[in-house]
Amino acid sequence: MAEHAERVPAIPPIGVITEVQGPVVVIRCSPLPPLGRALYCRLAGSRCVLEVHQHLDCDRVRAIALQDTAGLSRGLRVYDQGGPLKVPVGKACLGRVLNLFGDPLDGQPPMVAEQWRALHGEPSLLASGGQGGQMLESGIKVIDLLCPFVRGGKTGLFGGAGVGKTVLVMEFMRAIAQIHRGVSVFAGVGERIREAHELWHELEDSGMRNRALMLFGQMDESPGVRFRVALTGITYAEYLRDELATEVLFVVDNVFRFVQAGSEISSLLGRMPATVGYQPTLSSEVAELEERIFSTPKGAITSVQAVYVPADDMSDPAVSTILSHLDSSVILSRQQASRGIYPAVDPLLSSSRMLDRHLLGDRHYRVAEGVREHLARYKELEDIISMLGIEELSPSDRRIVLRARRIQKYLTQPLWVTAPHTGIAGQSVALVDTIRDCDALLCGRYDEWDESRCYMRGALEEAS
Repeated sequence: MAEHAERVPAIPPIGVITEVQGPVVVIRCSPLPPLGRALYCRLAGSRCVLEVHQHLDCDRVRAIALQDTAGLSRGLRVYDQGGPLKVPVGKACLGRVLNLFGDPLDGQPPMVAEQWRALHGEPSLLASGGQGGQMLESGIKVIDLLCPFVRGGKTGLFGGAGVGKTVLVMEFMRAIAQIHRGVSVFAGVGERIREAHELWHELEDSGMRNRALMLFGQMDESPGVRFRVALTGITYAEYLRDELATEVLFVVDNVFRFVQAGSEISSLLGRMPATVGYQPTLSSEVAELEERIFSTPKGAITSVQAVYVPADDMSDPAVSTILSHLDSSVILSRQQASRGIYPAVDPLLSSSRMLDRHLLGDRHYRVAEGVREHLARYKELEDIISMLGIEELSPSDRRIVLRARRIQKYLTQPLWVTAPHTGIAGQSVALVDTIRDCDALLCGRYDEWDESRCYMRGALEEAS
């Protein structure tokens, strides 16, 4: 952080440190800096950045350290940066790996800043919005058909550990680069360094690195870093949207860790916990993050957010709060994964506000509803089949079950990201092909096919 000290002109201190308790620093100062103001302390050869989170009385504030507090002591002078935390932005950010402050984590020289932007940006005017009401194709059959993405909207990937959230996120990043010629901003909130390393190499091997920017607030860092790194990602996404006038995919992995970081900060500040131990400010903190994701007539920011579901409980207060801000929700099921259905999307629980006859057209809506009806009826009959066998069903129910099984197998798909591990080349399927194939399956044109012929394939014409 030594380079930051050179950017700030010499100014008199605004106060001194009176207490240091972990990442919480109490500062006696006059006048009181506003909430969200960035402060810093000069240490030997570097500095420690602080962010004001609470006013204690008329001359004391509580701040959260955004770096290691080793070296801080009582009586150390504190300086004001003159505003909220700012990060350097520029077109050279693509292909880089940066931290919360915009400093490099990839061993390359610091990025040349074309301008500096504040993390706490001004709210956009509603009248300046745009790019809404259109579908954004991903090339993934089950998502494009049953829970389509909204261009300029927000999509959540909900699931427990190990059901494929990160794999789908990387597949979406590839789709934005290959299909829509856009760019991606990946914000790793509380990521393990192993996961960040793997993601870096996956992007490098797939040739997508120069179309993506990665930002990481790692698991071992201060809760203040994990709480703010998503805002850094939005700041870069806004810059790329305005300057490149293109599709921008903003990926957050994982929003639940953002909520956890806020809960840690709330406890450190002495606030009383609310529902199920979460912070009382849960709703406002999630809203502050989600409402910054905004599209303009110049370009769209489409957000995909991985959300860990604790104990697979969708009624968890954090999950419910995040869900209320989303346009599409993709529910990943451990039961689907155990059956070998990948992507492990639950087609009956996943939903999208785009799934409307007036937005998608009659044919897409009719086929999607037909697929849901067949799969729902199959689920109702599963217990009877397991006890008595499929032969005991009526001819109409037996026909529905067999078609539902083919549809279930057809909605699997080999992904480009997993190709090196599975040995099966990835497939990207256009929406028109998905609708045509599902319509044919519903009408019985493939009734003579064995189910295995539909499994892990692209379009059925290619399979035949």
